[in-house]
Amino acid sequence: MHNSGQTARHDAPCADDVRAQLQRIITSSEFPNIGRAAAFLTYIVQETLADRANRLKGFSIALEVFRRDERFTQEDPVVRIEAGRLRRSIERYYLVAGQADPVVIDIPKGGYVPRFRWSETTPRDEEIHDDLGTEEDLDQTAQPAPRMTRAKPLVAMLTALGGVCVMVAVIVAPLSWVDDTISKPVPGKPSVVIAPFANLGEGEEAKIYTEGLTEELLTTLPRFKEIKVFGRETSKGLTPDVDIAQVREQLGARYLLAGGVRVAGNRMRVSARLIDAADGAILWSQNYDNDLRSVDLFKVQTDVANRVASSVAQPYGVITQADAARPPPDDLGAYECTLDFYAYRTELSPERHAQVRSCLERAVSHFPGYATAWAMLSMVYLDEDRYRFNRTAGKSTPTERALQIARKATQIEPENTRALQALMSALFFNQDAVQAIEVGERALAMNPNDTELMGEFGTRLAVAGQWQRGADLLDRAITLNPGSGGFYRGNRALASYMLGDTADAVVEIRQSDMQKFPIFHAVAAIIYAEAGLKAEARREGETFVKMRPDFIPNIKEELSSRGMSGDDMARIVAGLRKAGLTVAGTDTRIAEQSQNPM
Repeated sequence: MHNSGQTARHDAPCADDVRAQLQRIITSSEFPNIGRAAAFLTYIVQETLADRANRLKGFSIALEVFRRDERFTQEDPVVRIEAGRLRRSIERYYLVAGQADPVVIDIPKGGYVPRFRWSETTPRDEEIHDDLGTEEDLDQTAQPAPRMTRAKPLVAMLTALGGVCVMVAVIVAPLSWVDDTISKPVPGKPSVVIAPFANLGEGEEAKIYTEGLTEELLTTLPRFKEIKVFGRETSKGLTPDVDIAQVREQLGARYLLAGGVRVAGNRMRVSARLIDAADGAILWSQNYDNDLRSVDLFKVQTDVANRVASSVAQPYGVITQADAARPPPDDLGAYECTLDFYAYRTELSPERHAQVRSCLERAVSHFPGYATAWAMLSMVYLDEDRYRFNRTAGKSTPTERALQIARKATQIEPENTRALQALMSALFFNQDAVQAIEVGERALAMNPNDTELMGEFGTRLAVAGQWQRGADLLDRAITLNPGSGGFYRGNRALASYMLGDTADAVVEIRQSDMQKFPIFHAVAAIIYAEAGLKAEARREGETFVKMRPDFIPNIKEELSSRGMSGDDMARIVAGLRKAGLTVAGTDTRIAEQSQNPM
């Protein structure tokens, strides 16, 4: 199958090479094992190898892979949506796990026919390069495939992204999160997972309404104390037509809420249905026809949320009336800013930070009563300090500005979830941990299933010294939102270390996907050193120093700014030394000089 390196190769990989590569991809932990990504990729590869690539159209894929019937039309976006997800999953696989793989499989945009080629980074490619010329000479019409970069460019990219605190990032683990450690039933109360509503319309306006309705449900439903709602990242990691068996077996959810939005002119139709995951039975379904000029979208959201709650739990709580009394402004541009905020929190790049900050500043300028936008702007301002993103000069620091803005958001809407979360975070980073925890307690009591709030509050409690309670909250967040396991597990790993459970800390840190955050590498170095994994500890420590060379010389100030007590700081310093890093001074001196923020 592999020829001598002295012979130039003009041929593409043979069928056996491609099938072997397909197996590497679909069995990798870096490739999603939820949804039908593996079935989709397998189908189009096998059809192409069988010389039936001309059959790879949206209609045939919908019938063969997604089990649609003959009535399937292009109004159903499932194939387009899943093709986009599959392309991103393949790109991630080759960036993370498949850098040294001999064969590259990719799907050029504009169609569903896969392309097979030898990897640019294998010896085979280097040996034939001079004889064959560039890849463009081989295929003038091909779209660029994902480049197989080596470690040095990757580290450079991560370093450029920066970031100063693993405790507050919201990182989405790209769809590889369903495994035996987390795919267990949610205990206790009935659990609901919300699939992204399908966009059955056309144009940007339809997209915003569709994403907006899904987002409103993800914000509203967690306020019901009688049900458990899976978190934002987990829901958005699903497809609109997610298989009910996967909801039941991989997530352990009891109910699935799904639907679609169709926009045509000034008319909008929303369809929603609640499905029992045990047998696939539809408990209720409803269509809503609305005139967009009457701005009924948010009344629809409230009605759907109430119907879901009444269907799965009696008696059931009452949704806070603030949503109905203070709906988002009648402006798609302003509303889109809040949707973009969540995309930014997933990416956490300085470029996206600048865009979202500017958009939110315009939104609150035009709509000063929009509490959610003020809250998000507060968190974006906080990122100027904690991630060093696009810091702006002024009389007050970004952290002080964040606190001022968060207070304004809670004054406008005292029970707004994001406003309380923003106030809690801003207070904590302004060294007022006592009041921050008080706000966090109040927010969690009102929003017991909001996993973003739960994960952030759990982290704040842990770093403030309440390691066990913080760990318990993080465990709840992981159970209800495995899609954001990288963020939660990184913090959970630190909590396990501080609680003396080194074995669990190793398990958690290895499941965390936070390599672009410098503090992640410091925590990993400490944990590996404690576990006796010297090589891993040395590697992570060296990576940390390269990404943040200024951290160790200013370690007391860095840890103090994160609200860590003197005793815990001393343990971190001791751990860094055990990992082989040189930290000046003594642990005792750091503990004595540090002011306990509690």
